[in-house]
Amino acid sequence: MEYRPLADELAAETRCVQELHRLLAAELDVVSGRSTAALSARTGGELSARWERDVAVHRWSERAAQLRAARAGLCFGRLDGRDGPPLYVGRIGLSRADDTDEEEETALLDWRAPAAQPFYCATLASPMGLVRRRHFQLAGTAPRERVVDIHDDVFTATTDTAHTAADPALLAALAAPRGSAMRDIVATIQAEQDAVIRLPLGGTVVIEGGPGTGKTAVALHRVAYLLYTHREQLARRGVLVVGPSGPFLEYVGGVLPSLGESAVVFTTPGRLHRGVDATAVDAPEVARLKGDLVMCAVLRKAVAAEQTLPAEPILIALDAVTLEVDRKVATRARRAARDSGRTHNAARMVFAEDLLVQLVERGVELITGGVLADPEDRDLDRMFEGDEYALDPAESAAAIARDLADDLRDELVDHPGFRAALNELWPLRTPERLLAELLSSPARLRAITAALRREGHRGLDLAVLHRVDGAAWTVSDAPLLDELVELLGPLPRRKPRGGNGVRYAAEVLTLLDAHDRTIAGEDADELRATDFVTADMLAERFDDELVGSVAERAAGDREWTYGHVVVDEAQELSAMDWHVLARRCPSRSITAVGDLAQRAAPAGARTWAQVLAPIAGDRFTLRALTVNYRTPAEIMEAAALALPEEERHRVPQSVRRTGEPPIHARLDELAALVDGPGTAAVITTDPGALPELDGFAVHTPGSAKGLEFDVVAVVDPAAIGAACPADLYVAMTRATRRLILVG
Repeated sequence: MEYRPLADELAAETRCVQELHRLLAAELDVVSGRSTAALSARTGGELSARWERDVAVHRWSERAAQLRAARAGLCFGRLDGRDGPPLYVGRIGLSRADDTDEEEETALLDWRAPAAQPFYCATLASPMGLVRRRHFQLAGTAPRERVVDIHDDVFTATTDTAHTAADPALLAALAAPRGSAMRDIVATIQAEQDAVIRLPLGGTVVIEGGPGTGKTAVALHRVAYLLYTHREQLARRGVLVVGPSGPFLEYVGGVLPSLGESAVVFTTPGRLHRGVDATAVDAPEVARLKGDLVMCAVLRKAVAAEQTLPAEPILIALDAVTLEVDRKVATRARRAARDSGRTHNAARMVFAEDLLVQLVERGVELITGGVLADPEDRDLDRMFEGDEYALDPAESAAAIARDLADDLRDELVDHPGFRAALNELWPLRTPERLLAELLSSPARLRAITAALRREGHRGLDLAVLHRVDGAAWTVSDAPLLDELVELLGPLPRRKPRGGNGVRYAAEVLTLLDAHDRTIAGEDADELRATDFVTADMLAERFDDELVGSVAERAAGDREWTYGHVVVDEAQELSAMDWHVLARRCPSRSITAVGDLAQRAAPAGARTWAQVLAPIAGDRFTLRALTVNYRTPAEIMEAAALALPEEERHRVPQSVRRTGEPPIHARLDELAALVDGPGTAAVITTDPGALPELDGFAVHTPGSAKGLEFDVVAVVDPAAIGAACPADLYVAMTRATRRLILVG
């Protein structure tokens, strides 16, 4: 290749990048116009036409959002192969028409495309068909971004420049001041990270890595990769991302939108039950018990205890007769309701119906004195001589019994006494009310303890769960509330849906069935999704029409099942948490991200096999990230000493040194130790005891999980380490530049 001065080369690459921006702008204009046209299209009264319009609007709007998100840092590298023209790599795929205008050629390769993998993984030993890999450093804003520096990895038989010099883009990213939000890493993904990002969809994947290995960023970029590779499969169901805290979700929440992906719902373990946002934590022994799967049996007993029998007969005085709901009647009705297999609230209808049948039978017998039992009895003729029942004796008896039964049933259904009996013996319950009453009642806890001990749970003692305010929700209560939803079911609907949603759903199903047949053919034995869904069932998912994005609809639907679930800080989740998450993702397509050395939760994972066994058995893939990109070696070496010796093998190797070991200081000296741009935080177990510190975010070790700051001050590290070594390890490894130990 003819040598050209660097300035000319930078100018040439800048022209290429700005040409890509022009292509993006042109496509954005076209896509935005199609979205606007689809939105304003007249559809008449046909619901199927409205559905097709909504699909078109969604498709073009989604593409427009992806194009807008890709503008900043659009192109960050180039691949030169042994054959063919160079390939530029960037945030999104772009094409240009060739000279014939009949076909399109790739102008920019999406970083997730298989052809882009050499940009992250090629080495001298395995060049993957490359002779050169070029990294760009960009400056300026779209659409006038310019290339200000170039770093080349040249793959030859004698020189491995890919390993003789560090990538300036990576070094610049590591040294750059942190902001209030996590940045994406598409330009600097490393080979071991890329291998995890591109693991196939399906099954459970565990990404284990110590502080600073980029496991959170890898998990988020894996979501973007899966949505790109399996767009049809995942975009309809969406992805659920579970993070340890609200601040963490705020910190990472911009990464996927910056990559053009929006079909994602973010939540925390404390929000797994809709309507509850718990942040308080239980005492260790309470959290340990609530996190155990034995709580499923506890909650089943609590629900069963709501289905009671009367201590004394309940009297219902009707106009013609007084009826009794005694233990015999209630027992038969309870058995019928439990045998129905329905949830508690739905089975109440079975209980009520069986109760009505029995009471009506008794009422008819009491009113007639048993005369109707023998149609030949002459008393029948005397009782109804001359009225409408003067028919054949057998027909008269049946007619009389039916009319009496109908009258008694009508009177019972609306009778306050019957309603009171129903509410006493089989009350409707919400998860919140039932759990609050259970946790605030020592008597209920003792009764369930005794019942479960008789069934083999010998060491169980639920007394530790008691608290005065049963509704003072903690993070550990969220999976319990969600489990109660499964056991109780929803309350009966007060207001039936209109017919418009059902009609719309029927037409949607017709379109989906036609689409399935186009793909699968007309085989009558071929199973399709529409074989298992009716219009009534689908209408439960929307009111008059499908509205909102996938993420909005999923977030508002507790029964939504996701195509993939990502769990960050997975070592902190209890068995009950995993039990709930498995319900959200029946396919068990899960990416779990964590570090066992950072486990602080009493009910958290001690081994991955132990915590994943109930949902994945031994069928999960474990991948380890071993390089620490965030934390300088000086800080990492000090932080490792916080761990027990048997856990230190998990500490990752830092990629850089700064020459600045941790320093000791007083609280009043902190302000002077923060120099330059970036972020700073104080980590303490008692935020309320600190004086006001300008410029510092204040966190506990728990709320700091997953976050990073340029400067971190850890208050009273000895006390933190004595209470929980993992908490001190977490606190010390949040720093990217300077660590200050206070007290």
